[in-house]
Amino acid sequence: MLSKRIINLEIENPKGEIMQPFAYSAPSTIEEAVEILDKHGEKARPLAGGIDLLFQIRGGRFDLDTVVDIKKIPELNEISNGNDELVLGAAVPCHKLYDDPAISKNYPGLIDAASLIGSIQIQSRSGFGGNLCNSTPSADGIAPLIVHSAVANIQGKSGSRSVPVEDFCTAPGSNVLGKGEMLVSITMPNKGNKFGAAYERFIPRNEMDIAVAAVGASILLDSNGKIAEARISLASVGPTPIFAKKASESLKGKEPNEAAFKEAAAIAKSECSPIEDMRGTADQRKHLVEVLTERMLNKSLERIGG
Repeated sequence: MLSKRIINLEIENPKGEIMQPFAYSAPSTIEEAVEILDKHGEKARPLAGGIDLLFQIRGGRFDLDTVVDIKKIPELNEISNGNDELVLGAAVPCHKLYDDPAISKNYPGLIDAASLIGSIQIQSRSGFGGNLCNSTPSADGIAPLIVHSAVANIQGKSGSRSVPVEDFCTAPGSNVLGKGEMLVSITMPNKGNKFGAAYERFIPRNEMDIAVAAVGASILLDSNGKIAEARISLASVGPTPIFAKKASESLKGKEPNEAAFKEAAAIAKSECSPIEDMRGTADQRKHLVEVLTERMLNKSLERIGG
């Protein structure tokens, strides 16, 4: 049954004004959630971890009539880790991933990121689904999803569709989700024991900071030990997370060695378009992309068969 009540949050925005009260909806099915989202359009937002959403509401980015709590929907909280693929419900929190040895073994890039998304307390509620839908260029969860060939599964009034994660974000804070649509799950193939992946970011502080630059990488070897597939992704160096396609394709068919990795890293550097701000210059960010790309390719190789 749909649970809905009005809450009046006595929270001030940065101007000292009390926020407009909005409805809190807690549907128990995907269909109910889609119905509410479709009815209210831009005046509704899904609530999973809620970490970024609450800040955005307080900051005036959204003027909402209702918040839709998707944590009550069973399918969105499920993990299916089969022989062929991993399916993460959109509301699965980070800690459920790094607490699972099988996921840690087959999807190491996800584990690298799961321990970086906010604090330990935040990781108990927030997850990759919310990180993806927030769609910030610096999101720690999106680059690892890209190198694991993840696909976003979307449900709306007109039916379901799937979108590769590298095509999901369209601009800072924007994505492909249309009116009445919601992310239901994220699917990733299990590429076997000849596969390795890694993710790392550079931040000014030791923890709890936004990446100045970040890189994810993955390598799949063929039976001869050559690179059958490689994927390189970049964060915080463009308006959206970047799938460095040219750098990735440059590795196909090559021996996984220093020369190949250095060449790919140089190409990845050319595929980013960072801004300059108080946290770093464009040149610094490009340099970091080159360094981190080579490092993550080496780390991915080390993890193969581990």
